[in-house]
Amino acid sequence: MEEIQKAVHLMEANKTEEALETLHSYLPEADEEERFTIAELFIQWGILDEAKMILKELLQRYPDENELKIMLAEIYIDLEEDEDAINILNQFVPGEEDYLPALMQLADLYQSQGLFEVAEQKLLAAKEAAPNEAVIDFALGELSFSNGEYNKSIPFYENAIQREGVIGDVEVSTRLAEAYAATGDFEQSLSYFQKVEEENPDVNFRYGFVAHQAGRNDIAIKVWEDLVERDPFYQSVYMHLAEAYEAEGMHKEAYEMAEKGLAKDEFNKELFYLAATLAHRQGNKEEAYQKMREAISLDPGYKEAVMFLIENYKQDGDGEAIIDLLNHVIDLGESDANYHWELARAYESEEAYSDAIKHYDEAYNSLKEDSEFLKEYGYFLIEEGRIEKGKRVLVDYLTFEPTDSEVEEFIHRLEDRG
Repeated sequence: MEEIQKAVHLMEANKTEEALETLHSYLPEADEEERFTIAELFIQWGILDEAKMILKELLQRYPDENELKIMLAEIYIDLEEDEDAINILNQFVPGEEDYLPALMQLADLYQSQGLFEVAEQKLLAAKEAAPNEAVIDFALGELSFSNGEYNKSIPFYENAIQREGVIGDVEVSTRLAEAYAATGDFEQSLSYFQKVEEENPDVNFRYGFVAHQAGRNDIAIKVWEDLVERDPFYQSVYMHLAEAYEAEGMHKEAYEMAEKGLAKDEFNKELFYLAATLAHRQGNKEEAYQKMREAISLDPGYKEAVMFLIENYKQDGDGEAIIDLLNHVIDLGESDANYHWELARAYESEEAYSDAIKHYDEAYNSLKEDSEFLKEYGYFLIEEGRIEKGKRVLVDYLTFEPTDSEVEEFIHRLEDRG
Protein backbone atom coordinates (compact mmCIF):
# COMPACT_ATOMS: atom_id res chain seq x y z
CA MET A 1 0.00 0.00 0.00
CA GLU A 2 3.02 2.29 0.44
CA GLU A 3 3.46 2.59 -3.34
CA ILE A 4 -0.23 3.35 -3.76
CA GLN A 5 -0.06 6.07 -1.11
CA LYS A 6 3.03 7.45 -2.80
CA ALA A 7 1.13 7.65 -6.09
CA VAL A 8 -1.77 9.43 -4.37
CA HIS A 9 0.58 12.04 -2.90
CA LEU A 10 2.24 12.56 -6.28
CA MET A 11 -1.16 13.10 -7.93
CA GLU A 12 -2.12 15.57 -5.20
CA ALA A 13 1.12 17.43 -6.00
CA ASN A 14 0.04 17.55 -9.69
CA LYS A 15 2.83 15.13 -10.66
CA THR A 16 0.49 13.09 -12.83
CA GLU A 17 3.02 11.20 -14.93
CA GLU A 18 5.07 10.17 -11.89
CA ALA A 19 1.93 9.04 -10.06
CA LEU A 20 0.81 6.86 -12.96
CA GLU A 21 4.26 5.45 -13.49
CA THR A 22 4.42 4.48 -9.79
CA LEU A 23 1.12 2.55 -10.07
CA HIS A 24 2.03 0.92 -13.38
CA SER A 25 5.32 -0.27 -11.93
CA TYR A 26 3.67 -1.63 -8.81
CA LEU A 27 0.64 -3.26 -10.48
CA PRO A 28 2.30 -6.60 -11.40
CA GLU A 29 3.17 -7.34 -7.76
CA ALA A 30 0.01 -5.89 -6.18
CA ASP A 31 -2.37 -8.29 -4.45
CA GLU A 32 -6.07 -8.40 -5.34
CA GLU A 33 -7.15 -5.87 -2.72
CA GLU A 34 -4.46 -3.47 -3.90
CA ARG A 35 -5.42 -4.01 -7.54
CA PHE A 36 -9.00 -3.13 -6.65
CA THR A 37 -7.79 0.03 -4.91
CA ILE A 38 -5.71 0.96 -7.96
CA ALA A 39 -8.79 0.45 -10.17
CA GLU A 40 -10.77 2.78 -7.91
CA LEU A 41 -8.03 5.40 -8.20
CA PHE A 42 -7.98 5.09 -11.99
CA ILE A 43 -11.76 5.62 -12.03
CA GLN A 44 -11.41 8.63 -9.75
CA TRP A 45 -8.75 10.08 -12.03
CA GLY A 46 -10.72 9.35 -15.21
CA ILE A 47 -8.34 6.71 -16.53
CA LEU A 48 -11.19 4.38 -17.38
CA ASP A 49 -9.58 2.04 -19.90
CA GLU A 50 -6.94 0.95 -17.42
CA ALA A 51 -9.49 0.61 -14.62
CA LYS A 52 -11.58 -1.53 -16.97
CA MET A 53 -8.70 -3.95 -17.62
CA ILE A 54 -8.06 -4.43 -13.90
CA LEU A 55 -11.75 -4.99 -13.08
CA LYS A 56 -12.22 -7.45 -15.96
CA GLU A 57 -9.30 -9.48 -14.65
CA LEU A 58 -10.70 -9.42 -11.10
CA LEU A 59 -14.13 -10.42 -12.37
CA GLN A 60 -12.68 -13.47 -14.08
CA ARG A 61 -11.37 -14.60 -10.69
CA TYR A 62 -14.55 -13.64 -8.82
CA PRO A 63 -17.43 -14.03 -11.32
CA ASP A 64 -20.09 -13.75 -8.61
CA GLU A 65 -18.81 -10.47 -7.16
CA ASN A 66 -21.62 -8.06 -8.01
CA GLU A 67 -19.74 -4.95 -6.90
CA LEU A 68 -17.20 -5.62 -9.64
CA LYS A 69 -20.01 -6.03 -12.17
CA ILE A 70 -21.64 -2.74 -11.22
CA MET A 71 -18.34 -0.87 -11.34
CA LEU A 72 -17.42 -2.38 -14.68
CA ALA A 73 -20.88 -1.64 -16.11
CA GLU A 74 -20.53 2.01 -15.07
CA ILE A 75 -17.17 2.19 -16.83
CA TYR A 76 -18.66 0.66 -19.98
CA ILE A 77 -21.46 3.25 -19.87
CA ASP A 78 -18.98 6.11 -19.46
CA LEU A 79 -16.96 4.75 -22.39
CA GLU A 80 -20.18 4.43 -24.44
CA GLU A 81 -19.64 0.68 -24.74
CA ASP A 82 -23.33 0.06 -24.18
CA GLU A 83 -23.56 -3.53 -25.36
CA ASP A 84 -20.87 -4.65 -22.91
CA ALA A 85 -22.68 -2.80 -20.12
CA ILE A 86 -25.99 -4.45 -21.04
CA ASN A 87 -24.40 -7.91 -21.08
CA ILE A 88 -23.08 -7.46 -17.54
CA LEU A 89 -26.22 -5.87 -16.11
CA ASN A 90 -28.43 -8.62 -17.53
CA GLN A 91 -26.55 -11.13 -15.36
CA PHE A 92 -28.30 -9.83 -12.21
CA VAL A 93 -31.26 -11.87 -11.03
CA PRO A 94 -34.19 -11.08 -8.69
CA GLY A 95 -33.25 -11.22 -5.06
CA GLU A 96 -29.68 -10.06 -5.52
CA GLU A 97 -28.66 -6.94 -3.65
CA ASP A 98 -27.84 -4.93 -6.78
CA TYR A 99 -30.74 -6.22 -8.89
CA LEU A 100 -32.70 -2.95 -8.74
CA PRO A 101 -29.74 -0.66 -9.59
CA ALA A 102 -28.93 -2.99 -12.50
CA LEU A 103 -32.49 -2.76 -13.83
CA MET A 104 -32.44 1.03 -13.54
CA GLN A 105 -29.16 1.25 -15.44
CA LEU A 106 -30.47 -1.13 -18.08
CA ALA A 107 -33.56 1.02 -18.54
CA ASP A 108 -31.36 4.09 -19.06
CA LEU A 109 -29.24 2.25 -21.61
CA TYR A 110 -32.18 0.90 -23.57
CA GLN A 111 -33.82 4.34 -23.54
CA SER A 112 -30.64 5.94 -24.88
CA GLN A 113 -30.73 3.40 -27.73
CA GLY A 114 -34.34 4.27 -28.52
CA LEU A 115 -35.64 0.93 -27.23
CA PHE A 116 -38.35 2.53 -25.14
CA GLU A 117 -40.54 -0.55 -24.73
CA VAL A 118 -37.61 -2.62 -23.45
CA ALA A 119 -36.65 0.22 -21.10
CA GLU A 120 -40.20 0.30 -19.77
CA GLN A 121 -40.18 -3.48 -19.24
CA LYS A 122 -37.05 -3.17 -17.12
CA LEU A 123 -38.57 -0.39 -15.02
CA LEU A 124 -41.84 -2.29 -14.57
CA ALA A 125 -39.80 -5.31 -13.43
CA ALA A 126 -38.07 -3.02 -10.93
CA LYS A 127 -41.44 -1.70 -9.74
CA GLU A 128 -42.72 -5.24 -9.27
CA ALA A 129 -39.68 -6.02 -7.14
CA ALA A 130 -39.94 -2.77 -5.15
CA PRO A 131 -43.44 -1.28 -5.57
CA ASN A 132 -42.89 1.52 -3.06
CA GLU A 133 -39.62 2.94 -4.43
CA ALA A 134 -40.27 6.55 -5.46
CA VAL A 135 -37.26 6.62 -7.76
CA ILE A 136 -38.75 3.83 -9.89
CA ASP A 137 -42.08 5.60 -10.31
CA PHE A 138 -40.17 8.77 -11.13
CA ALA A 139 -38.12 6.93 -13.77
CA LEU A 140 -41.31 5.54 -15.33
CA GLY A 141 -42.73 9.05 -15.36
CA GLU A 142 -39.57 10.38 -16.98
CA LEU A 143 -39.67 7.70 -19.66
CA SER A 144 -43.30 8.44 -20.55
CA PHE A 145 -42.71 12.20 -20.42
CA SER A 146 -39.71 11.97 -22.75
CA ASN A 147 -41.87 10.03 -25.24
CA GLY A 148 -44.55 12.71 -25.17
CA GLU A 149 -46.95 10.43 -23.27
CA TYR A 150 -47.85 13.11 -20.76
CA ASN A 151 -51.11 11.59 -19.52
CA LYS A 152 -49.31 8.33 -18.91
CA SER A 153 -46.49 10.01 -16.99
CA ILE A 154 -48.79 11.78 -14.51
CA PRO A 155 -49.82 8.77 -12.33
CA PHE A 156 -46.16 7.74 -11.98
CA TYR A 157 -45.14 11.24 -10.92
CA GLU A 158 -48.11 11.38 -8.53
CA ASN A 159 -46.99 8.10 -6.92
CA ALA A 160 -43.44 9.36 -6.64
CA ILE A 161 -44.31 12.71 -5.07
CA GLN A 162 -46.32 11.02 -2.32
CA ARG A 163 -43.06 9.52 -1.03
CA GLU A 164 -40.36 11.98 -2.12
CA GLY A 165 -40.63 15.59 -3.29
CA VAL A 166 -37.16 15.76 -4.80
CA ILE A 167 -35.52 12.94 -6.77
CA GLY A 168 -32.11 13.29 -8.35
CA ASP A 169 -32.08 17.05 -7.76
CA VAL A 170 -35.40 17.37 -9.61
CA GLU A 171 -38.54 18.63 -7.88
CA VAL A 172 -41.31 16.25 -8.85
CA SER A 173 -43.75 19.17 -8.67
CA THR A 174 -41.95 20.70 -11.63
CA ARG A 175 -42.48 17.59 -13.73
CA LEU A 176 -46.13 17.36 -12.77
CA ALA A 177 -46.62 21.02 -13.62
CA GLU A 178 -45.08 20.48 -17.07
CA ALA A 179 -46.99 17.25 -17.67
CA TYR A 180 -50.35 18.80 -16.81
CA ALA A 181 -49.53 21.84 -18.97
CA ALA A 182 -48.73 19.56 -21.89
CA THR A 183 -52.15 17.92 -21.56
CA GLY A 184 -53.84 21.33 -21.53
CA ASP A 185 -54.87 21.14 -17.87
CA PHE A 186 -53.46 24.54 -16.99
CA GLU A 187 -55.23 24.89 -13.65
CA GLN A 188 -53.65 21.68 -12.33
CA SER A 189 -50.34 22.74 -13.84
CA LEU A 190 -50.46 26.07 -12.01
CA SER A 191 -51.28 24.35 -8.73
CA TYR A 192 -48.05 22.34 -9.02
CA PHE A 193 -45.96 25.28 -10.19
CA GLN A 194 -47.06 27.06 -7.00
CA LYS A 195 -45.54 24.22 -4.96
CA VAL A 196 -42.12 24.42 -6.62
CA GLU A 197 -39.54 25.72 -4.16
CA GLU A 198 -36.39 25.94 -6.28
CA GLU A 199 -35.39 29.32 -7.73
CA ASN A 200 -34.80 28.12 -11.28
CA PRO A 201 -35.20 30.80 -13.99
CA ASP A 202 -36.32 28.26 -16.61
CA VAL A 203 -38.96 26.84 -14.28
CA ASN A 204 -40.16 30.33 -13.35
CA PHE A 205 -40.36 31.30 -17.01
CA ARG A 206 -42.46 28.21 -17.77
CA TYR A 207 -44.67 28.96 -14.75
CA GLY A 208 -45.41 32.39 -16.14
CA PHE A 209 -45.92 31.01 -19.63
CA VAL A 210 -48.48 28.46 -18.46
CA ALA A 211 -50.27 31.13 -16.43
CA HIS A 212 -50.38 33.33 -19.54
CA GLN A 213 -51.82 30.46 -21.58
CA ALA A 214 -54.41 29.86 -18.90
CA GLY A 215 -55.50 33.50 -19.09
CA ARG A 216 -54.06 34.23 -15.65
CA ASN A 217 -51.99 37.24 -16.64
CA ASP A 218 -52.05 38.42 -13.03
CA ILE A 219 -49.95 35.38 -12.09
CA ALA A 220 -47.82 35.56 -15.22
CA ILE A 221 -46.97 39.21 -14.62
CA LYS A 222 -46.01 38.65 -10.99
CA VAL A 223 -43.85 35.60 -11.77
CA TRP A 224 -42.14 37.26 -14.71
CA GLU A 225 -41.57 40.54 -12.85
CA ASP A 226 -39.82 38.54 -10.12
CA LEU A 227 -37.77 36.73 -12.77
CA VAL A 228 -36.66 40.00 -14.40
CA GLU A 229 -35.67 41.38 -11.01
CA ARG A 230 -33.65 38.28 -10.08
CA ASP A 231 -32.16 37.62 -13.52
CA PRO A 232 -32.20 40.74 -15.75
CA PHE A 233 -30.32 38.85 -18.46
CA TYR A 234 -33.00 36.19 -18.90
CA GLN A 235 -33.80 37.65 -22.31
CA SER A 236 -36.79 35.49 -23.30
CA VAL A 237 -38.97 36.92 -20.55
CA TYR A 238 -39.10 40.54 -21.73
CA MET A 239 -41.23 40.02 -24.81
CA HIS A 240 -43.69 37.75 -23.03
CA LEU A 241 -43.99 40.10 -20.07
CA ALA A 242 -44.60 43.01 -22.42
CA GLU A 243 -47.34 40.99 -24.15
CA ALA A 244 -48.93 40.17 -20.80
CA TYR A 245 -48.94 43.85 -19.86
CA GLU A 246 -50.52 44.72 -23.20
CA ALA A 247 -53.19 42.05 -22.74
CA GLU A 248 -54.08 43.68 -19.42
CA GLY A 249 -54.29 47.15 -20.99
CA MET A 250 -51.03 48.26 -19.34
CA HIS A 251 -49.73 49.88 -22.53
CA LYS A 252 -47.06 52.10 -21.00
CA GLU A 253 -45.61 49.22 -18.96
CA ALA A 254 -45.67 46.99 -22.04
CA TYR A 255 -43.64 49.45 -24.10
CA GLU A 256 -41.18 50.11 -21.28
CA MET A 257 -40.61 46.38 -20.81
CA ALA A 258 -39.99 45.92 -24.53
CA GLU A 259 -37.45 48.75 -24.35
CA LYS A 260 -35.73 47.10 -21.38
CA GLY A 261 -35.57 43.88 -23.33
CA LEU A 262 -33.94 45.60 -26.31
CA ALA A 263 -31.33 47.08 -23.98
CA LYS A 264 -30.39 43.50 -23.07
CA ASP A 265 -30.79 41.97 -26.54
CA GLU A 266 -30.30 44.40 -29.40
CA PHE A 267 -30.47 41.63 -32.03
CA ASN A 268 -33.97 40.39 -31.23
CA LYS A 269 -36.09 41.14 -34.30
CA GLU A 270 -39.32 39.93 -32.65
CA LEU A 271 -38.75 42.31 -29.75
CA PHE A 272 -38.18 45.20 -32.16
CA TYR A 273 -41.41 44.23 -33.92
CA LEU A 274 -43.33 44.16 -30.65
CA ALA A 275 -41.86 47.47 -29.50
CA ALA A 276 -42.80 49.00 -32.86
CA THR A 277 -46.41 47.83 -32.67
CA LEU A 278 -46.69 49.05 -29.08
CA ALA A 279 -45.27 52.45 -29.99
CA HIS A 280 -47.69 52.67 -32.91
CA ARG A 281 -50.69 51.88 -30.70
CA GLN A 282 -49.64 54.72 -28.43
CA GLY A 283 -49.54 57.12 -31.37
CA ASN A 284 -45.75 57.33 -31.60
CA LYS A 285 -45.61 56.72 -35.34
CA GLU A 286 -42.01 57.70 -36.08
CA GLU A 287 -40.70 55.61 -33.19
CA ALA A 288 -42.75 52.68 -34.49
CA TYR A 289 -41.35 53.06 -38.01
CA GLN A 290 -37.78 53.35 -36.77
CA LYS A 291 -38.05 50.20 -34.68
CA MET A 292 -39.72 48.25 -37.47
CA ARG A 293 -36.92 49.24 -39.82
CA GLU A 294 -34.48 47.97 -37.18
CA ALA A 295 -36.27 44.61 -37.23
CA ILE A 296 -35.94 44.48 -41.01
CA SER A 297 -32.27 45.43 -40.90
CA LEU A 298 -31.72 42.41 -38.64
CA ASP A 299 -33.65 40.16 -41.02
CA PRO A 300 -34.59 41.46 -44.47
CA GLY A 301 -36.78 38.36 -44.83
CA TYR A 302 -38.98 39.42 -41.90
CA LYS A 303 -42.14 39.70 -43.97
CA GLU A 304 -44.47 40.66 -41.12
CA ALA A 305 -42.32 43.73 -40.42
CA VAL A 306 -42.14 44.68 -44.09
CA MET A 307 -45.91 44.39 -44.51
CA PHE A 308 -46.49 46.44 -41.35
CA LEU A 309 -44.51 49.31 -42.83
CA ILE A 310 -46.18 48.97 -46.22
CA GLU A 311 -49.68 49.14 -44.76
CA ASN A 312 -48.81 52.15 -42.64
CA TYR A 313 -46.99 53.95 -45.43
CA LYS A 314 -50.13 53.41 -47.50
CA GLN A 315 -52.24 55.06 -44.82
CA ASP A 316 -49.77 57.94 -44.87
CA GLY A 317 -50.04 58.15 -48.67
CA ASP A 318 -46.26 57.78 -48.81
CA GLY A 319 -45.65 55.82 -52.00
CA GLU A 320 -42.00 56.87 -52.12
CA ALA A 321 -41.36 55.26 -48.72
CA ILE A 322 -42.87 52.00 -49.99
CA ILE A 323 -40.73 52.16 -53.12
CA ASP A 324 -37.53 52.78 -51.14
CA LEU A 325 -38.32 50.03 -48.65
CA LEU A 326 -39.23 47.34 -51.15
CA ASN A 327 -36.42 48.09 -53.60
CA HIS A 328 -33.99 47.83 -50.68
CA VAL A 329 -35.46 44.52 -49.51
CA ILE A 330 -35.55 43.07 -53.03
CA ASP A 331 -31.95 44.17 -53.65
CA LEU A 332 -31.03 42.12 -50.59
CA GLY A 333 -32.46 39.02 -52.27
CA GLU A 334 -35.90 38.93 -50.67
CA SER A 335 -37.95 38.71 -53.84
CA ASP A 336 -41.59 38.03 -53.07
CA ALA A 337 -44.54 38.23 -55.44
CA ASN A 338 -46.49 40.36 -52.98
CA TYR A 339 -43.57 42.76 -52.73
CA HIS A 340 -43.64 43.24 -56.50
CA TRP A 341 -47.40 43.75 -56.36
CA GLU A 342 -47.06 46.39 -53.67
CA LEU A 343 -44.22 48.04 -55.60
CA ALA A 344 -46.41 48.15 -58.69
CA ARG A 345 -49.18 49.84 -56.70
CA ALA A 346 -46.73 52.32 -55.20
CA TYR A 347 -45.25 53.21 -58.59
CA GLU A 348 -48.77 53.59 -59.96
CA SER A 349 -49.65 55.96 -57.13
CA GLU A 350 -46.54 57.97 -58.01
CA GLU A 351 -47.56 57.89 -61.71
CA ALA A 352 -44.42 55.96 -62.64
CA TYR A 353 -46.37 53.67 -64.92
CA SER A 354 -43.49 51.99 -66.75
CA ASP A 355 -42.02 50.90 -63.41
CA ALA A 356 -45.47 49.86 -62.23
CA ILE A 357 -46.09 47.59 -65.20
CA LYS A 358 -42.65 46.02 -64.79
CA HIS A 359 -43.50 44.94 -61.26
CA TYR A 360 -47.07 43.93 -62.11
CA ASP A 361 -45.58 41.63 -64.75
CA GLU A 362 -43.09 40.26 -62.21
CA ALA A 363 -45.85 39.56 -59.68
CA TYR A 364 -48.02 37.92 -62.36
CA ASN A 365 -45.57 35.01 -62.67
CA SER A 366 -46.51 33.86 -59.16
CA LEU A 367 -50.02 35.27 -58.71
CA LYS A 368 -51.81 33.80 -61.71
CA GLU A 369 -54.37 32.21 -59.41
CA ASP A 370 -54.91 35.19 -57.11
CA SER A 371 -58.25 36.62 -58.17
CA GLU A 372 -57.75 39.99 -56.45
CA PHE A 373 -54.42 40.47 -58.19
CA LEU A 374 -55.77 39.37 -61.59
CA LYS A 375 -58.63 41.86 -61.41
CA GLU A 376 -56.34 44.72 -60.45
CA TYR A 377 -53.69 43.76 -63.01
CA GLY A 378 -56.24 43.36 -65.80
CA TYR A 379 -57.76 46.80 -65.24
CA PHE A 380 -54.28 48.37 -65.03
CA LEU A 381 -53.24 46.83 -68.35
CA ILE A 382 -56.35 48.14 -70.05
CA GLU A 383 -55.82 51.63 -68.61
CA GLU A 384 -52.29 51.52 -70.02
CA GLY A 385 -53.63 50.65 -73.47
CA ARG A 386 -52.72 46.96 -73.38
CA ILE A 387 -56.29 45.98 -74.16
CA GLU A 388 -55.87 42.42 -75.43
CA LYS A 389 -53.56 41.31 -72.63
CA GLY A 390 -55.80 43.02 -70.10
CA LYS A 391 -58.87 41.20 -71.45
CA ARG A 392 -57.06 37.84 -71.23
CA VAL A 393 -56.14 38.53 -67.60
CA LEU A 394 -59.72 39.49 -66.75
CA VAL A 395 -61.05 36.35 -68.48
CA ASP A 396 -58.67 34.34 -66.29
CA TYR A 397 -60.02 36.26 -63.32
CA LEU A 398 -63.58 35.17 -64.18
CA THR A 399 -62.57 31.50 -63.97
CA PHE A 400 -61.98 32.14 -60.27
CA GLU A 401 -64.84 34.60 -59.77
CA PRO A 402 -67.52 33.58 -62.33
CA THR A 403 -70.28 35.51 -60.54
CA ASP A 404 -68.58 38.90 -60.99
CA SER A 405 -71.07 40.30 -63.51
CA GLU A 406 -69.45 43.75 -63.42
CA VAL A 407 -66.18 42.46 -64.86
CA GLU A 408 -68.03 40.25 -67.32
CA GLU A 409 -70.01 43.24 -68.64
CA PHE A 410 -66.79 45.29 -68.80
CA ILE A 411 -65.19 42.65 -71.04
CA HIS A 412 -68.31 42.61 -73.28
CA ARG A 413 -68.13 46.40 -73.68
CA LEU A 414 -64.46 46.14 -74.66
CA GLU A 415 -65.28 43.50 -77.25
CA ASP A 416 -68.17 45.58 -78.62
CA ARG A 417 -65.84 48.55 -78.90
CA GLY A 418 -63.20 46.47 -80.66
